[in-house]
Amino acid sequence: MLRSLIFTVSALLATSVFAQDAIQTDGDKYKVILENDCVRVLDYQDRPGEKTLQHKHPAFVLYALSPFKRTLTLPDGKVLKREFKEGDVMWSEEQTHIGENVGQTPTHVLIVELKKPSEACSK
Repeated sequence: MLRSLIFTVSALLATSVFAQDAIQTDGDKYKVILENDCVRVLDYQDRPGEKTLQHKHPAFVLYALSPFKRTLTLPDGKVLKREFKEGDVMWSEEQTHIGENVGQTPTHVLIVELKKPSEACSK
């Protein structure tokens, strides 16, 4: 029993700690459109019913280029429901998730991932 519990906790921690970069897991959906020492800007697109593999984002800003509905499944199994209108903007701390388009429209967003604290990027 204890061995099983230790294995389960270890698997959950490993999944969260070692989650891969979105470009590696879902390169067919994520495209890098700008990258420098401070940020990486991703263009993300999918269609209704499509799902990503588990991946990790550092802290980021999301800008919706189209309206869409999706779910995000976190490593602990919690499911978040998200709905965006075109032009909506959202801030998120670092996050590991599986995303699924559960709506009737394609998802199209720009994601600006932060690579350094803002003070390190000021000029």
